[in-house]
Amino acid sequence: MKPRLIVTRRLPESVEARIQSEFDAVLPAIDGPMPQDELLKLAQNADALLVTPTERIDKALIDALPASVKIIATFSVGYDHIDLSAARNKGIAVSHTPGVLTDATAEIALLLILGASRRAYEGEKMMRENAWTGWTPTQLLGRQLSGKTLGILGMGRIGQAVAARARPFGLTIHYSNRKRLTAELEQGAVYHQDPEAMLPQIDILSLNAPASPETHHFLNEKRIGLMKQGAIVVNTGRGALVDDEALIAALKSGRIAAAGLDVYENEPRVHPGYKDLPNCFLLPHLGSATLETRHAMGMMALDNIQAVLSGGTAPNGL
Repeated sequence: MKPRLIVTRRLPESVEARIQSEFDAVLPAIDGPMPQDELLKLAQNADALLVTPTERIDKALIDALPASVKIIATFSVGYDHIDLSAARNKGIAVSHTPGVLTDATAEIALLLILGASRRAYEGEKMMRENAWTGWTPTQLLGRQLSGKTLGILGMGRIGQAVAARARPFGLTIHYSNRKRLTAELEQGAVYHQDPEAMLPQIDILSLNAPASPETHHFLNEKRIGLMKQGAIVVNTGRGALVDDEALIAALKSGRIAAAGLDVYENEPRVHPGYKDLPNCFLLPHLGSATLETRHAMGMMALDNIQAVLSGGTAPNGL
């Protein structure tokens, strides 16, 4: 008998084909975040759950899961939507999908850096609204990257991949991380144990840290005040790293010249203050959105599930 798997969102065709081949699977008929009561109802007699960051897997839900559930696999690298402590206490394994989305997310970070620096949103809006009347010497003057300094908060896999892509643009790399990297991994980047010491020295800040109590609203009014006048901010980490009110005020005043954002606190409910700002380049959480990456994420999640259901441990367990 095939193990019973509950899947909360529609996934790429290649991933769903494997799911249907290897599992007695329940796939949603309509794509959308699965309500907790529906997930709990479907989970009765299930062996595993395959969830995404759009579902809140909190203590109350985990405590109510049947004993048959052996693993909760999330289709993401982030796992702040899952109460790990509650899962451990109940003996349920939890896994995620690190590594495979590094390149795709780093590419989006560079897109945000370029888009924010070169006023891409304003230019595209001008073209789509038929407002362009021709080239002028002072039209949409942005900031070029060469000769600037990029500061990276969170120098894990993705932060290192951002740095590797930024260097050919002529950017000098500074970073702050919980631990200093080896010289081989630093590749000449300047380390700051205290991120506040880094902020006054950089022209562009890339937020690549995970969400945690320590990083919640890292970019607040105080730290924006430490940055250079006219600095640029990009975020492909987690929306909760940014105090929206503080960043919006800084964008309006020009204290921050531009921002490029792919993640948001309380998404998809994006703070409305961003939407009317011409100096804000916004994307709808596209970090891992490539065919190659989403396929790899799905296969990794299924490998984790099969490993646990076969009596082992998840290769990417938490």
